[in-house]
Amino acid sequence: MTHPRPARPLPTAGRAAGVTGPGRSGTVRATAGTAVLLAALTAALVATVRHDGYFADPAGLSWRYAACWTLFGAAAWTLRRAPARHVAALVLAGGIAVAATGLTAAPRTSTDSFRYAWDGRVQAAGISPYDHAPADPALAGLRDGWLFPPREDCARPDLSSLPGGGCTRINRPQVHTVYPPAGEAYFLLVHTLSPDGVRHKALQTGGAALAVATTLVLLRVLRRRGDPRNAAWWAWCPAVAVEAVNNAHADALAVLLSVAALALTVRHRAAGGALLGLATAAKLLPAVLLPGALSGVRRPRDFAATLLPAAAVLTALYLPYVLLSDASVLGYLGGYAEEEGYQDAASGNRYALLRLVLPDSWALPAVLVGTAAVSLYAILRGDPERPWSAALLVTGTAFLLTTPGYSWYALLLVALVALDGRWEWLGVAVAGAAAYLTSRALPGAGTVMYAAALLAVLAGHAIRIHRARSTSRGQPAPGTQGRADDGQ
Repeated sequence: MTHPRPARPLPTAGRAAGVTGPGRSGTVRATAGTAVLLAALTAALVATVRHDGYFADPAGLSWRYAACWTLFGAAAWTLRRAPARHVAALVLAGGIAVAATGLTAAPRTSTDSFRYAWDGRVQAAGISPYDHAPADPALAGLRDGWLFPPREDCARPDLSSLPGGGCTRINRPQVHTVYPPAGEAYFLLVHTLSPDGVRHKALQTGGAALAVATTLVLLRVLRRRGDPRNAAWWAWCPAVAVEAVNNAHADALAVLLSVAALALTVRHRAAGGALLGLATAAKLLPAVLLPGALSGVRRPRDFAATLLPAAAVLTALYLPYVLLSDASVLGYLGGYAEEEGYQDAASGNRYALLRLVLPDSWALPAVLVGTAAVSLYAILRGDPERPWSAALLVTGTAFLLTTPGYSWYALLLVALVALDGRWEWLGVAVAGAAAYLTSRALPGAGTVMYAAALLAVLAGHAIRIHRARSTSRGQPAPGTQGRADDGQ
């Protein structure tokens, strides 16, 4: 689980003295080139976010996504040559610019944030969000013309029909909410702080703030335990602009809490465990980070130091809603799992890679066994000084085994890539976007991209093993000869 890192080259005398020479001009060009690529990425993201092609032009929108990811990769690669003193400013400025692009249009490819806004409004009225579906006539007094448009607009494909006539922007309006309590508390907070009439901008602004805050936490962690350049993998990622900001997914809150939790776990297990419990209460997915948080743990008291605070926070957050709600606080969770094909592989597109080589009925058991095996490996062989490395392995493997069809789930994985530096795992995030969007125009695109992502991860692992062995034999790793400053 440990990954050898090349030694940081010492500055030459000319650089130390501030003498201008080929090396200095090269780093200036690298900084300028990175800034130009960031400007191009920002422009491309604005064009992508403002293109309303989810229903009408999924192929065209996919090409725009591809262009953004290409520019993102080029900018992050060029940053490797930028001088260290410019890195934090470039990463942060670029992260702010990328996040801002998500504010340039209403949510384009997801309607989840409308449910968030509704849940916040319901709670502000003193009603548990778990007790009534949005279509319930008991909540008719809370409806307005934004979330429940007039009937003449109901032919639009992004609106859901109501049983008694009319329509709403909220998806699945006849089922109870699925979001856990910290997420619900966030929706209430945004609703409470938002001026009247702000509509979708409130949650989008919250998403932008969370995305930038995550960049700041990453920079702080990586200054001590890694390469600050890696923070760009999160800060400049197109998925952040599209999913965390434009679509305002609550995953942004869970990611911020998860990054902080893993960082704290290194020295303060109880605090890290408590934050991990809070992250799981924001969006259930961070529970997959638990094996990473337990990396290298051997003593029962260390297990308890992480697990008990996590369980205590999760329980404390759920308890008030349990006491105040007449219905189950799990809401539509079971129905959602069934609807998405997680319970029956034959009913959906989940477990796509496993189903290429196994019967459908074997897919779910294979996922459970595979995830358990990787989790056990992460706990036994993981580096306690770098818990995010094991967390990335477990999370990425879970994604490859389950092949989720929603692109915003991968926001957590993107942040783990930034912490750990193994950028080849970003292919999994690209595959999630293909499964969600491109498959609408080209069926099977998601499966092809998940297969490509798996090959990229395996190739990246093989290359890193080869380089580590070359370094241990005293030989320069391939591609490193003749480089005065490789940006590490």
